[in-house]
Amino acid sequence: MTLQHATPIETPELEIQNPTSEARNSQSATQNLSLDVRELHFSYPDGHVALRGVSLQIDRGEKVALVGPNGAGKSTLMLQLNGILTGKGRMSIGGLPVVKENLPQIRARVGLVFQNPDDQLFSPTVFEDVAFGPLHIGYSEAEVRERVMRALDLVGMSAYAERLSHHLSVGEKKRIAVATVLAMDPEILVLDEPSAGLDPRARRSLINLLRELPHTMLVSTHDLLMVRELFTRMVVMDNGQVVADGPTATLLNDDALLEAHGLERV
Repeated sequence: MTLQHATPIETPELEIQNPTSEARNSQSATQNLSLDVRELHFSYPDGHVALRGVSLQIDRGEKVALVGPNGAGKSTLMLQLNGILTGKGRMSIGGLPVVKENLPQIRARVGLVFQNPDDQLFSPTVFEDVAFGPLHIGYSEAEVRERVMRALDLVGMSAYAERLSHHLSVGEKKRIAVATVLAMDPEILVLDEPSAGLDPRARRSLINLLRELPHTMLVSTHDLLMVRELFTRMVVMDNGQVVADGPTATLLNDDALLEAHGLERV
C-alpha cells in the first residue's frame, strides 16, 4: 500500500454550539485526544466510495496499528489527517479542527511518513531534507539547525547530516524520512507500511525506534508480527469502515475476524 495524492474535496465547516455540562465534559475528554475522527465519509471523483462513516479516537501518547486488506480505505483515511484529501465529517488533531483555514497548522501537527522514503527525500543532503519543513515555515537559521540535529538524534542518525540522501540504504532512508517530520514537532506520527522492504536487521532497528519514540502514532501495516510486538491496540478496516477496534492480543487471536478480512494469524 502506497499513499497516493488525489484531488481534494471541500468539507463543511464545523458547527459551534454553546456547551452544556455534558458537552463540557465531552470537550474535556476530547482535549486529551491526539486524533478525533467522527463519521468521516469520502468518495473519489470517479465515484468510488473509500470511507463509509469512519470514527476513530486516539489518546495522546497512544500507539495504534491500522490493519486490513488492500483497498480497505487505510491510505485514504491517512491522507485525510492533514488535508491532502478532504471528505465529509468531523476531524481534529490535538483539538484543532481539520478545516481549510487550519491546514498550515494541521500539516505541522501531523507527521506523515510515506511507505517509499524516496517520495519524501529529494534534497542533496540529509541535513537539507530534514531542514526543508522548518525552513519553509520561517524559523531562523539557528532554530532550523537545532530542530534538524534534534530530529536526527531522535532517530539515531546524527552522524549522517552531511551524507547524500540517495546513497543511503532503505532502512537509513526510512529513519531520515521519520526525522523530516520529527523536525516539525508533530502532534501525531502517521506511518504507512514502515517495515516494508526492510531486511531483518533494518526491520528490528525500525521497530526499536518506533518503540522508543514518545509520540502518538497511527501505523498502517501488513506486518502483523510487528503489530503483535509493538502495539497494544489494533484497528481493523475493510470496505471503507472500521470493523474492529480493540486489544491487539484479542483481535489477533480471533480466527473468524482474521479470515473474514484477509488477515493471517501470527
